[in-house]
Amino acid sequence: MTRLVELEATGPRKLDSDDVDDEKGNVAVCQCGLSDSFPFCDGSHRRTRDEADGETYVYDDDGRKRLERVVTSGDESGGADDPDQDD
Repeated sequence: MTRLVELEATGPRKLDSDDVDDEKGNVAVCQCGLSDSFPFCDGSHRRTRDEADGETYVYDDDGRKRLERVVTSGDESGGADDPDQDD
C-alpha cells in the first residue's frame, strides 16, 4: 500500500527535551503522514490497517479514497507506453 501525503514544511523539525513524553519517556515519529501532530505520531496510522498491498490511497477531510492511477507531470499518458517519451 502507498499513501499520497502533502507536506508543507521546507526544513527539518528539531526535537528537544520538551518533545519527550514525561510519562512514557519516548518520542514516536509519524511515518504514515496522517498525524494531526506531525511530525509526531498521534495514532492516526490505525486508519491504514486495512489498506491493500499494491494500492495507492489518499486521505482528506472526507475520508480515504483508493486511486486508480497516479499521473505525474510529464507522465500524462501513463508512462512506459508513451510514444513521445525518450528512451
